[in-house]
Amino acid sequence: MMAFRLLVRRVCGVSVRGLQRVPAGVSCSSGLNAPQPFLSLPRLLPLSSSRSVSFNVQDHDDFTERVINSQLPVLIDFHAQWCGPCKILGPRLEKAIAKQKGRVTMAKVDIDEHTDLAIEYGVSAVPTVIAMRGGDVIDQFVGIKDEDQLDSFVEKLIG
Repeated sequence: MMAFRLLVRRVCGVSVRGLQRVPAGVSCSSGLNAPQPFLSLPRLLPLSSSRSVSFNVQDHDDFTERVINSQLPVLIDFHAQWCGPCKILGPRLEKAIAKQKGRVTMAKVDIDEHTDLAIEYGVSAVPTVIAMRGGDVIDQFVGIKDEDQLDSFVEKLIG
């Protein structure tokens, strides 16, 4: 059951506290073949899939497809799990991107998993944030910024 909760958390991006049991035989609307009895999401959550403002880059091909070839401007957050400032900046970036209501997206690149991309874009310290539009680097910064500075940075990317 613990593995299933972790799967729900990873796939749905939600906490599993407060989930309610659904009688055996009820299928999952997402198409997952979950073990019975299946846990349903609380009714407070929307049942339709919402488009996330950010995504984790899976590999170089994924980066090319979702960042370089993106129709939208993209902020690239080069970070590492062990980086304290990255853990502070990440949520601030998510908030700044969410304010733009779909006009910009954010790619998260873990430099330990994707060293090739970090080298390719000259990342020598984390967090490094690169703004890209139409496959071209528009602007970048290294380190932490406050919410107002991030809002200005994102607005320049869109404008």
